[in-house]
Amino acid sequence: MGLRERIRTLFRLSLLFTVLVAVALISAVTTIRVVLRSNQVAMPNLTGVSLEGAERLAAGLGLEVKVEDRLYNERYAANQIVSQVPAKGTQVKVGQHVHVLVSLGSPTVVVPDLRGSSIRAAQINATQRGLTLGGVVAVHWPGIAPDQVVAQDPPASTAHVRRPAVNLLVSLGDPISAYVCPHFVGMPLAQARTIIESSGFKLGQVTPVTGAAVPGGVILVQSPGPGSKIIPGATFEFQVAE
Repeated sequence: MGLRERIRTLFRLSLLFTVLVAVALISAVTTIRVVLRSNQVAMPNLTGVSLEGAERLAAGLGLEVKVEDRLYNERYAANQIVSQVPAKGTQVKVGQHVHVLVSLGSPTVVVPDLRGSSIRAAQINATQRGLTLGGVVAVHWPGIAPDQVVAQDPPASTAHVRRPAVNLLVSLGDPISAYVCPHFVGMPLAQARTIIESSGFKLGQVTPVTGAAVPGGVILVQSPGPGSKIIPGATFEFQVAE
């Protein structure tokens, strides 16, 4: 076989190898796409379907319904799906969650006036009317006893209630007075004691420290620290030079 014939044979073999590799790559890509598509389904339309029906429909496609909230809705009857995420027609993977809002039907409750009652009484009152307690925020409120409801959302007698929950603002009582802690470091302990006791505070543990380069009885360290906020009746502790 001449040199030219050998070159032609090698060229044909090289071309054939290239074609085979290309076919193999195309086949692999096609297989991957088929596998990926086989693990995907089109999201069905669950809006208006009962929760039980939606769960059966989703389960048949390998999906799982997750209820995010229940709210009053005048358009959809009780236990029907109000909205969903992902939206209908979306391609999703098998095993994915479908997040839904479920209707409680038209609101038929009357929101009671819970202001002035204790949080326990407010909870009982709300429960008796088919409501629940939502968020509860407690703050200091001048002139209002601790544990009393100061405000509520939604307000009493609200006609359009979206959720069966009432959020409350509860009093912690009158605001606590706070003072700026004085600076006692470098002061003799006897002088600091007089100031503390005459101001209605308390003197706690006093720890002696040896080897300090200041006269005996002088305060080296204090707790609470200078400039911090303290409340009536606060207790001071000192480290004092011997």
